Amino acid sequence: MDVWSSTFGSFLLAFSALFSIVNPISGAMIYSQVTADRTHAERLTLARKIGIYAALVLLVALWGGASVMSFFGITLGALRIAGGVVVSVSAWEMLYQRQQKEDRKIEQAAPAAVENDIAFFPMTIPFTTGPGTISVAIALSSTHPPLTANNAPFFIGVSLAALAIAALVWVSYSFADTLVRLLGPGRSRVVTRLFAFLLLCIGVQILLNGVSDTFGEILARYANQIYHMR
Repeated sequence: MDVWSSTFGSFLLAFSALFSIVNPISGAMIYSQVTADRTHAERLTLARKIGIYAALVLLVALWGGASVMSFFGITLGALRIAGGVVVSVSAWEMLYQRQQKEDRKIEQAAPAAVENDIAFFPMTIPFTTGPGTISVAIALSSTHPPLTANNAPFFIGVSLAALAIAALVWVSYSFADTLVRLLGPGRSRVVTRLFAFLLLCIGVQILLNGVSDTFGEILARYANQIYHMR
């Protein structure tokens, strides 16, 4: 029962954070504008490719991002602090500068919209899973040490969350026109800001964990030195 509870808890944490930064609903509205000159069949094919690429990007960042950072000598505490800052800043921008961010995404995707295959670049990176999303995924993976039997539920949960987000991207982009008609700009912004606030809370928590780890280690070393000096 504890295993299922831990897996489900990790899934909810990762899903909330990734949904907030990826925001498939808002992305679908932009996707509808960028691919307006394509046929329905082409848009469905493109949406499927973007969903697959998004899953790969998220899984690589979740499973290998923290290991790559540690390879370069970056401590877990420093990674959590940096990740928490990036997540918090991204959430803050989503709360107060969302329209500018959407306009920037449109500008990034539009120049390449005339090309035949734009699924990976720019529609997956940086449009759907850009640097902010990758930073969130790495920050999430840094909340636990490397994969072992004890924390396997965590990695299973976050991996399922990444696949769920990729599936939502696929579905949202496939039915982009329907979402635009149902939600409209106003409701889309409300959903975006609700999840942005949740993402801000998650970012602050990751930052606090990193500060606690870093200063806890420093205090432990200091106490150890004082003990041996006696």
